[in-house]
Amino acid sequence: MADLTLLQEDLPEDADGFGVDDCSSESDVIVVPSALDFVSQDDMLTPLGRLDKYAASENVFNRQMVARSLLDTLREVCDDERDCIAVLERISRLADDSEPTVRAELMEQVPHIALFCQENRPAIPYAFSKYLLPIVVRYLADQNNQVRKTSQAALLALLEQELIERFDVETKVCPVLVELTAPDSNDDVKTEAVAIMCKMAPMVGKDITERLILPRFCEMCCDCRMFHVRKVCAANFGDICSVVGQQATEEMLLPRFFQLCSDNVWGVRKACAECFMAVSCATCQEIRRTKLSALFINLISDPSRWVRQAAFQSLGPFISTFANPSSSGQYFKEENKSSEDTSVEDKTRTRDEEVPEDAQIRLEDVPTDPTVFNSSVKLEGALDPDIGAESPRKPPGDSSLPCPLSSEPHQEAASNEDDKKPGTCRSASQLEVGASAQDSAPLDQELYNSFHFWRTPLPEIDLDVELEQGSGNELGPEGLEGTPEATAPASANITTATRKELEEMIENLEPHIDDPDVKAQVDVLAAALRASSLDTCDEASEAARRAPQDELLGCRLDHGTAGPLTSETVENMESALRYIHDDSDSGTSGGFSPDEERRAKVQDVVPQALLDQYLSMTDPSRAQTVDTEIAKHCAYSLPGVALTLGRQNWHCLRETYETLASDMQWKVRRTLAFSIHELAVILGDQLTAADLVPIFNGFLKDLDEVRIGVLKHLHDFLKLLHIDKRREYLYQLQEFLVTDNSRNWRFRAELAEQLILLLELYSPRDIYDYLRPIALNLCADKVSSVRWISYKLVGEMVRKLHRAAPPTFGVDLIRELVENFGRCPRWSGRQAFVFVCQTVIEDECLPMDQFAVHLMPHLLTLANDRVPNVRVLLAKTLRQTLLEKEYFLTSASCHQEAVEQTIMALQMDCDSDVKYFASIHPASTKISEDAMSTASSTY
Repeated sequence: MADLTLLQEDLPEDADGFGVDDCSSESDVIVVPSALDFVSQDDMLTPLGRLDKYAASENVFNRQMVARSLLDTLREVCDDERDCIAVLERISRLADDSEPTVRAELMEQVPHIALFCQENRPAIPYAFSKYLLPIVVRYLADQNNQVRKTSQAALLALLEQELIERFDVETKVCPVLVELTAPDSNDDVKTEAVAIMCKMAPMVGKDITERLILPRFCEMCCDCRMFHVRKVCAANFGDICSVVGQQATEEMLLPRFFQLCSDNVWGVRKACAECFMAVSCATCQEIRRTKLSALFINLISDPSRWVRQAAFQSLGPFISTFANPSSSGQYFKEENKSSEDTSVEDKTRTRDEEVPEDAQIRLEDVPTDPTVFNSSVKLEGALDPDIGAESPRKPPGDSSLPCPLSSEPHQEAASNEDDKKPGTCRSASQLEVGASAQDSAPLDQELYNSFHFWRTPLPEIDLDVELEQGSGNELGPEGLEGTPEATAPASANITTATRKELEEMIENLEPHIDDPDVKAQVDVLAAALRASSLDTCDEASEAARRAPQDELLGCRLDHGTAGPLTSETVENMESALRYIHDDSDSGTSGGFSPDEERRAKVQDVVPQALLDQYLSMTDPSRAQTVDTEIAKHCAYSLPGVALTLGRQNWHCLRETYETLASDMQWKVRRTLAFSIHELAVILGDQLTAADLVPIFNGFLKDLDEVRIGVLKHLHDFLKLLHIDKRREYLYQLQEFLVTDNSRNWRFRAELAEQLILLLELYSPRDIYDYLRPIALNLCADKVSSVRWISYKLVGEMVRKLHRAAPPTFGVDLIRELVENFGRCPRWSGRQAFVFVCQTVIEDECLPMDQFAVHLMPHLLTLANDRVPNVRVLLAKTLRQTLLEKEYFLTSASCHQEAVEQTIMALQMDCDSDVKYFASIHPASTKISEDAMSTASSTY
């Protein structure tokens, strides 16, 4: 309250009423009152007295200062419960002040006062609930906008700090908010109350939100008079969905969300597009695929440009909600992972969900009916893209098409087909004549083979299909040779049936060809029709080509060879077929017609219409009609989309990624550069080497704004490459020392940090030949921050080279440090040598006995250096670093004597700073402060 005594009203000229005695008759001396007299009077008042005095002041500024000083007053009287209650009662009276600035100032102090009451709860029981919370709730409906805003902020702060009891939230806060959102309430108050309800929902939990907030929120979503209210509801829709959970979202909120997405005010629809991902996360996979996808397509084609802009920004995040954990949780190189990580029950469930029950194909059933096998092959290759794009257009009666009603099992099946590739390998001994169903049970228990996990199938993968057809009958040459002849007529028949069905579907869609989505569907079907005709033409040549290879493969199996091809031949049938389909799409894309290219981009993880819209974000026309930065948004969300689709569908995104990598805007390329290492983890090292490495090389020669993205994750990307490919970048690391702006020192600092991580990826020879020159260059940088990191880099380099066998590279590096820095004609080089030695000692990069032999003699010679800065740093290093090592404390060697003699010489130095640091005891608490005080002189 000391500040209140200086903020009183101006003193009147006459002193009456201020405790000044009248002039005595016995003396004519007039006593003039001083300001110090009034200060002393305030000091004589109790804290409550001062509070009452200035709370009753007519000066608004004084009453504001009273509000600011309430917490100090409470701290003064916290020992007396009665005084605390008295202060809180005066707070209630001050809350009735007519001046809005006083009320706003009081509300700003309420969270701090509430926290104090919570900490002193035994002394002030129920103080907040009784005195402060009613003020906060009452101010929510205040006529002054500033007071309402401060009360809303105070309420959210109190809820965030959990200072409001759950009972008070239910009985005092929520009823008031519900009342403020009544139809007859003030428009501004209603809008603000809805916003507060939405923001407090995550803090109060699911139970209170469902019982007290959700019903009124649903009503506000349908407020026909105030579009501001609907806009607030739409903006916070995702938060409410995430709180109440899936069931309440689907039953109560989704109908309201559909209404908001079709609102006649574009601002409401734009808010819906912005929160679409959060809403999607709170729904099941089936609703996400069947209902929300169509709704999102409507937002993307909205008449308002602002709605389309928001929708395209949310498109990538929305697609990421279709990710299946079993497919998106991929491994790059996990040599020790085995199929034992997945239970037999999960694999059985996945196998059952891959196709409907009436269309399931069991491995042991394949040889008994080759027609069924080939029909499934052809229908999957020709019609599955159409199914993935729009399942309702599937012709009725086609039970062999894998199109389940629920999209979630369909996704799991698609993802697990890829997951099964490495985990379902079987040895030749299990493929015996007459294998029963019991024999197939342990086939899912085979060990994981990393070679086959991330590599696309070998060209001979078609042989495996034929082998599985014949495995149920016999593995002899007769069975293998008879397979092509047995399957050729069946495949021809099914191709004819497939072409008829495709032609019928195209005819049904042609009347609606004006619709762009229908046109895209027709293009896909036309490509499938051409593909089926090509399959018919190639059937004879395929059979002739497979026969000798099958015979050779049978010989390998007879000998029980466990080579890569043998492991591939016993994979799960459907995963092999899917891989054949995907590999053929990606491998022959260069010769595709436009329709065939569109067919190659079809997948079944997300609705095809969404993926097509996402791929169109690189279209130059989108930048003119939607958003000039739409390509940047596409690049930002591309890793998430790639993770959702999985590496088996990378062919759908390859062209888009290459287009973004060559975009004219450097911001787009910068975004890709910052995420290319994450994409490499998703794709695996084969696709990375084929598709990402060329783009990575382009980024290395780009602007500094792009190069910094590559540099920040250089280690993360290079560690994913093969050792031979990784060594190619050793020649390019030197280029990072050259920047567009020489004052961009942070670029060089980042390079030093990355080089520390790269040491583990290269051999001692490579480190010495390529990384050593860069490190020594950075040690002589003009910026101290770069040099500090470089000293650590050199220390780690000394550690690794010394541990190598033989340690000749380490000895050579130390010799070069002595020559280039320890004997440098410039004092900054000699100082850098001391810093390197200090880092080597602190991080124990060398054993102390080796340090004493190779580095310490050259370090001690600097005690006679003519520059005081070098001697100061030497004294600090010897006293505060070297002498703390046990080797120099316990051993009575010549090295210890040399150190002691050097310290004694430094203690008698002519420079006071040198003498100080040479004399100070290592355990002194002032060491760090002294070091900081002389930091500028030792850089």
